[in-house]
Amino acid sequence: MAAIHDILEKYWGFKTFRPLQEEIITSVLAGKDTLALLPTGGGKSICFQVPALAMEGICIVVSPLIALMKDQVENLVRRDIKAIAITSGMHKREIDIALDNCVHGKIKFLYLSPERLETEIVKVRLLKMKVNLIAIDESHCISQWGYDFRPSYLKIAELRELLPGIPVLALTATATPEVVKDIQQKLLFKKENALQKSFERKNLAYVVLPEEDKLARLVKIANSVKGTGIVYVRNRKKTQEIASYLISHKISADFYHAGLDGKMRDQKQSNWIQNKTRIIVCTNAFGMGIDKPDVRFVVHIDLPDSLEAYFQEAGRAGRDEQKAYAILLYNPGDKIELKRNVETSFPELDEIRQTYQALANYYQVPTGSGAGSTYDFNIADLCDTYKLQAITVFNSLKFIEREGYISLTDAVFQPSRIKLDMNREDLYKFQISNPKQDLFIKLLLRSYSGLFDNFVKISEYDLAKKASVNKDEIVKRLNYLQQIKLLTYAPQTDLPQLTFLQPRVDAKVLSLSKESFSMLKKRATERMESVLHYAESTHRCRSQLLLSYFGESGAYRCNHCDVCLEENKTVLHTDEYENISGQIKQLLAVHPLDLKHLVDSVTGSNENKIIHTVQLMTDNGELKHDEENRLSLS
Repeated sequence: MAAIHDILEKYWGFKTFRPLQEEIITSVLAGKDTLALLPTGGGKSICFQVPALAMEGICIVVSPLIALMKDQVENLVRRDIKAIAITSGMHKREIDIALDNCVHGKIKFLYLSPERLETEIVKVRLLKMKVNLIAIDESHCISQWGYDFRPSYLKIAELRELLPGIPVLALTATATPEVVKDIQQKLLFKKENALQKSFERKNLAYVVLPEEDKLARLVKIANSVKGTGIVYVRNRKKTQEIASYLISHKISADFYHAGLDGKMRDQKQSNWIQNKTRIIVCTNAFGMGIDKPDVRFVVHIDLPDSLEAYFQEAGRAGRDEQKAYAILLYNPGDKIELKRNVETSFPELDEIRQTYQALANYYQVPTGSGAGSTYDFNIADLCDTYKLQAITVFNSLKFIEREGYISLTDAVFQPSRIKLDMNREDLYKFQISNPKQDLFIKLLLRSYSGLFDNFVKISEYDLAKKASVNKDEIVKRLNYLQQIKLLTYAPQTDLPQLTFLQPRVDAKVLSLSKESFSMLKKRATERMESVLHYAESTHRCRSQLLLSYFGESGAYRCNHCDVCLEENKTVLHTDEYENISGQIKQLLAVHPLDLKHLVDSVTGSNENKIIHTVQLMTDNGELKHDEENRLSLS
């Protein structure tokens, strides 16, 4: 196993693995199907990256989030490890070249969305690749019992037929016992093999604060807890309002949500990571793939939809294992809002069909066609065009996606790219015979290298500046050169991508399982009840509550959540009793003391606990009172 330690040190600079990482890697290298359960920030990616580097061939990484894929690819490339991601929004020719590089080049990691695995072009090329490992990130998405089920994940098992004998490593940070079993069954594990690190975060204090004036409380938290923080809210409008409120109280803050363009999102994220911004106020679009170790607090202004989501988001605090806080601000009105959110998450069947019809009309997809077509998706424009409610459309799309008709990716910025489709000789001939295009082609060749081999990122603004024209003129010229097949031009996008996975059907015959619908509603209601139980519970350690939800029994009290701290004021625990009684015996062995002097002489505990200990010792016959009412040993 020396090789894996060498790899770890060479690429990541660590001499030792974190708990459980080495066991997971050893299991994978032994060719075993493995399910790795590590808490958020537990170092899941190293568990497949290290063994893949230790073996010959390429590792296929399946992930549902484009932002996460891009982030991991950039991290690997920075370490001089060859990795690429194939995502929606890429041109067909671009995908073709990328897959060729995986077959013939020295690419070590190919990141794919589960939808891409279903395409014929990917299946054919996978057969030509020397695959050493299949890693499935966010593997809880395969389970219908999970909080984030994605139907496309069910197709991943088909990889096992395509690539027999290749081990599978499934990874997740949040799974109940039911989901753990389901993941292994759905991925056709030859033998159950789940390696789990306790989800306990000893440095993280979970706190629920009943609060009517949440913004005033947020300011108090920001002023009393030093360091950077994340504030999660449910809607985009609130992110801006709360960030402005914090700024008005002289607290450095910014807002973040998926509706911002990619460049702005990257800038805001970068400012926060570099500590130029102290607090980021965001929707749940923020945080995935971000490994900032020194976050001191995560505050939830609104109730999350599930404890799985809460655990993941709260777990972004204190990854450096220093003291940190996960705080939920709660008032009775939040319960009504959460229940309403669950209700609106389940539109009527007619509303779901109406949304599907609107999609087909919007993209002008005729009945019986459209399978595999991908489009930029602008929900605001769709709703404006057909006078639909955004919340109904959003939730309807989830069900249309669950039934396998479409797939919808997260919003992510893709810069403009071009690739020359002519060889150098033909291009030279074209330039001679088309002098009007010659200067522009020379500008492209001078500005960017590698245009004959791969798609290259470009900036229309930079080209416009150099050519002393406006951006629209550059776009017009690029489109013309594409039209005459001189180059391929993929314009930038920062919108989500919507793909029709099946030929378009008549909305009237859109098949939606009522059984599945009612089961999902029941599960969502159960998850909501678990969140409310967590928020309203005042008698059980918060850490114990969360751990038991994820199937961990027998955990100790954390001693620093709000419930434990309140209990600690009155409840006397065994270790405390032994400490106090030991001090009392030492003091009274010297000479008798009255109660006041005895209490004043005992250190490290509050008065109530010392008096309680004295009473217990007296009741047990260990202490007695003399005629002057002083205490002494019996």
